[in-house]
Amino acid sequence: MDKRELAMRRLELAESPPPSLKIFSSTPPSTQAQFDPLGEHQLEDSACSLDTVLRLRAARATTEKRLVRKQDAVILPMTLLLYLASHLDRSNLGSARLQGLEVQVLNNSDTAYSIALSCFFVTYIILSIPGTLLGKAIDAATCISIGAFVWSIATTCQAAARTPGGLYTARCFVGVGEAMFGQVMAFHLSLWYTKPELSKRVSLVLSGGALAGGFSGLIAYGIGRLGQTAIQPWRILFLMEGLPSVLLAIVAFFCYPSRPSKSQFLTEAERALSRARMNDQSTYEATRGIKWNAVRRALFDWKTYTFAIMYSCMNLTLGSVAGFLPTIIRDLGYTATDAQLWTIPPYLVALGTTFALSSVSDRTQSRGVATAGVFLIGIAGWSVLLGTRAINASNSQFELRYVGCILVVTAAYGTIPLIIAWVTANTGSESQRGIGLGMLNTVGHCLSIVAAFAFPSRQGPDYREGITLNLAFQGLGFTIAVCLTVFFRMENRRRDTIEGTPKTGVTLNTMQKLDLAPGFRYAV
Repeated sequence: MDKRELAMRRLELAESPPPSLKIFSSTPPSTQAQFDPLGEHQLEDSACSLDTVLRLRAARATTEKRLVRKQDAVILPMTLLLYLASHLDRSNLGSARLQGLEVQVLNNSDTAYSIALSCFFVTYIILSIPGTLLGKAIDAATCISIGAFVWSIATTCQAAARTPGGLYTARCFVGVGEAMFGQVMAFHLSLWYTKPELSKRVSLVLSGGALAGGFSGLIAYGIGRLGQTAIQPWRILFLMEGLPSVLLAIVAFFCYPSRPSKSQFLTEAERALSRARMNDQSTYEATRGIKWNAVRRALFDWKTYTFAIMYSCMNLTLGSVAGFLPTIIRDLGYTATDAQLWTIPPYLVALGTTFALSSVSDRTQSRGVATAGVFLIGIAGWSVLLGTRAINASNSQFELRYVGCILVVTAAYGTIPLIIAWVTANTGSESQRGIGLGMLNTVGHCLSIVAAFAFPSRQGPDYREGITLNLAFQGLGFTIAVCLTVFFRMENRRRDTIEGTPKTGVTLNTMQKLDLAPGFRYAV
C-alpha cells in the first residue's frame, strides 16, 4: 500500500471512527487503557499506523465476543427457566380441563372455563404497562423475581380451588405476577445485548414457552397414567408446576443479574465494555428512573399501537393454542390422556422453527419479512383446519388436521421474538422501550380474552367459527407486518436523503429526540 492509499484509508477511518477508539472516554483511565492502550487523545494526536488501528479493532471484537459469551452463560439459563415456568403456570388450564377441573370445580360449564381463562388476561393487560415501567423505575431483575414469586404462589393455590370464584381469584393473581415479568424480561435482555444480538437471545428464552407446552403435555400424560390417586389429577398438576416455580423465584431474587453497570460477575473493564457496546447504538441510560418525555413519545406514537395490534393478532392464536389445543387434538379421536401426549410434537416443531427463524433474522437484520412469513404459516395452518372436516373424517383428513395444528402452534410461538426484537430496535431509549413493550401486552392481549370464548364445546369437533376468526386475524397481522416493513424502508430512505447515510461507530444522542434523533434508522 503506497502513501496515497494509506492516507485515503486513514481519512476513511477518521470519518468512521472505530468504537474502540472513542467510547471509553467516559470510563476511568485504568479501564480505558485495557482497550485503548495508546489512549484516545494520544491516538487522535499521533500519526498512528493503519496496522495499529486495525489491530485495536480486532482486539475489541475478540474481547466483545468473550464478554457476550460470559453474559450468555450467566443470564440466559436463568431467564430461560423463568420463562419456562411462567408459561407452564399460565397455560396449564387446558390440560387441567381434560383431567376433570371443568367437571369438579366449574360445574361442567364452558362459560365458567372461558371466564377462568380470561381472568388471567384481565389483570395481565391492565398491569402490563405499570409492570414494565416498574422494571425501569426500580430494577428489572428485582421486578422479575417478585413477579415470579407472585405467579408461582397463585399457581400453587389453584390446586386448592373448590369453587369457580376461588379459581378465578387465583388466575387473576397469576396475571398480576406475570405482568411484572412478561415484557420486563425482554426489556432486561435489551440492557445487555445490542440490536443485532437481541432477536436470537429473545428467541432462545421464548423457546421456553414452546418447551413449556411440551413439558405440560408430558407431565399431564404422566399424571393421567397414575390411575386412582388420593388427590385429583388436576390438583397434582398445579402443585407439580407451581411449587418448583416458588423455589426458582427465590433463587432469582438473590442471583439474577440486574444491569451491566451493577453486575458482580463482570470485572470493571468488562462493565465498561458492556456500557460501551450499548453506547454504540444509542445513548446508554446507566441509571434507574423513568424519562417522561420518552413515555409521552411512546404513548402518542401511532407505531406503538400498530405493533400492539399486530401482536394481538398473534396472541389470538397463542391464546387459542394454550386454552384449546388439547381439546382439539382429543377431538381427532384420542383419549384425554393420549391427547396430552400428542400435544408435544407441535411444540417441538415450534421450538426448532422459532429459533431458526430468529437466527436468520439476526444475521440478515430483517424483522418485517420474517414476521410476515410466520403469519403466512399461521394462515396455512388455520386454512388446513378450516378445509378439513372432523365429523366422519377419513384417516387422511385427521392427519391433515394434525398437520394444521403443528403449523398453528409454530406460528403462535414463532412470531413473538421477532415482534419483540422489532419493537426494541425501533425505540430510542429505555423508557420509550418500556412503554412500547408494555403496550404489546396491554393492547396485544385483548384478543387473548376473545380466544378464551372462541372454541365452545357446541362448535366441536370442527370449531369452524373459532378457526375462521383466527384465520382472519392472521391475515390482518400479515398485512400489518408488510405495511410496517414498507413504511420503515421509505422512512429510512427519506432520512438518508436529508441527513446522508449514517456513519458507523458514532454514538447517537437519542435522549431527547428518541427515534426522531438525527442518525437514527428503523429496523425493517
